[in-house]
Amino acid sequence: MIAAFALILVCQLFGEVISELFDLPVPGPVIGLVLLFFGLLISRKPPKVLTDAADNLLIHFSLLFVPAGVGVVTQIDRLKGDWLPIAAALIVSTLLAIVLTALLMSKLLPKPSSASSADSAKDAS
Repeated sequence: MIAAFALILVCQLFGEVISELFDLPVPGPVIGLVLLFFGLLISRKPPKVLTDAADNLLIHFSLLFVPAGVGVVTQIDRLKGDWLPIAAALIVSTLLAIVLTALLMSKLLPKPSSASSADSAKDAS
């Protein structure tokens, strides 16, 4: 498992180096994640040690929200003053994400054929 975490950290390090070297507006960890993604695409199947490490991280995923919660609590005065634009941004971005996800799903999911929809209509009646 140490090797898998080392691989993740090395990808993050390369992402940080690329971000700083080319003065990109994208954070290094995001670039590292993209590098890891392309590496996994090339290898076609993730190593078992990497999937085990990912499973262990996902088990404790809720702990990653603690720093965000602390950040919200430490900035409570700013939130009180700017609650309306923050709430508007949250609502608009959430609705936009839902709409775009629905559109993408409608494009990517296979369309039911006319024969199978006729069968499902018969089953429903």
